[in-house]
Amino acid sequence: MTDQQLHDIISAGLPCTHLEVDGDGRHWSAVIVSAEFEGLRAIARHKRVYAALGERIQNDEVHALSMKTFTPGEWAQQS
Repeated sequence: MTDQQLHDIISAGLPCTHLEVDGDGRHWSAVIVSAEFEGLRAIARHKRVYAALGERIQNDEVHALSMKTFTPGEWAQQS
């Protein structure tokens, strides 16, 4: 899997206002900004991303994903 493929999978399953993906084909890191994260704790945000990945996380196609998740307001404060 490429960075772009993983980017497309996440963005197809989760509306993102900003998404950065980097990795080596099995181990990934991502910065994900979505309004759907409003009111959610980190673990619930991560579960939402895992839901977007679906079977790819379960069948080990995506072995590891390190995430930084933000709401649009939190992301604006980071800049």
